[in-house]
Amino acid sequence: MRILIIRHGDPDYERDSLTEKGWREVELLSERLAKMDIQYFYVSPLGRAKDTAAPTLRKMNRTAEECQWLREFEPLITKPNVPDRPSIPWDWLPADWTREEAFFRRDLWSAQEAMKGGKVGEEYRWIVDNFDGLLARHGYVREGELYRAVGPNRDTLVFFCHFGLQCILLSHLMQVSPVILWHHLCLPPSSVTTLYTEERRKGIAQFRAQSIGDVSHLYAGGEEPAFAGRFCEIFDSDERHD
Repeated sequence: MRILIIRHGDPDYERDSLTEKGWREVELLSERLAKMDIQYFYVSPLGRAKDTAAPTLRKMNRTAEECQWLREFEPLITKPNVPDRPSIPWDWLPADWTREEAFFRRDLWSAQEAMKGGKVGEEYRWIVDNFDGLLARHGYVREGELYRAVGPNRDTLVFFCHFGLQCILLSHLMQVSPVILWHHLCLPPSSVTTLYTEERRKGIAQFRAQSIGDVSHLYAGGEEPAFAGRFCEIFDSDERHD
C-alpha cells in the first residue's frame, strides 16, 4: 500500500482558505495527482485542506471522506518563551525544547508538564488510534510496532491535512517522538510525503518513506515553494524569527 500525506496549500489562516499563491500551488498539485492511480481520498474538515483537495477531486470526478481527526493538532500549552499565552505544542525555541531530554523519547515526550497541561498525549492517542483504525479497514492491522498485513494490497491512499497533524502520523509510522519531527522537518505548503509498505516477511509490514515534503510539482510549474512553515535562515534577515 502507498500513502500520500499532503499539506494544504499556502494558507490564508484568517479565512481558513488559501492565498492566491496557494490556489496556484494546488492547481499544480492537482495536475500531478490526476495522473496517478488513487483509490481513496481523505481530508481534514478545515477549509484550507478541503480547498487543497478540491481541484484534484474535480479533475478526477471523485469525492473525499472527511475525517475529524485529520484537522490540525489543536491542544494548547504554555511554553517558556510565551508563559502568558497558551500556544500550539510545536515551534518551541530550539534552546528550550532541546533542554528536555524526554522530548527525544517517544515514551516520555507527552509526560512532560507542558504537554500534560494541554492534554497533548490524549489528543495524540485519539489521532493515531483513528489512523490505525482506517489502516485496518485497508488491510493493515497495528500490532505493537508493526502492522499485520491481513489484506496486503497496492492501493494508494491520499490524506489532505496539516503540518502538525502530519508530523504526528509520521511519528507513529516511524516510531519516534513527534517533537523531533515538529522541529526538524520542513513540509512546505502543497508538499507531498510518500510512504510505502514493506512486507519482507509474509504478513508483517512496516512503512518506509520514499520522499518527505516533495514539491517537484511546483518546480515543474515554475512556482517557488512558499516560505510558510520555515523560520529565518540567518538571524540578520527579514524572515520570520518566531
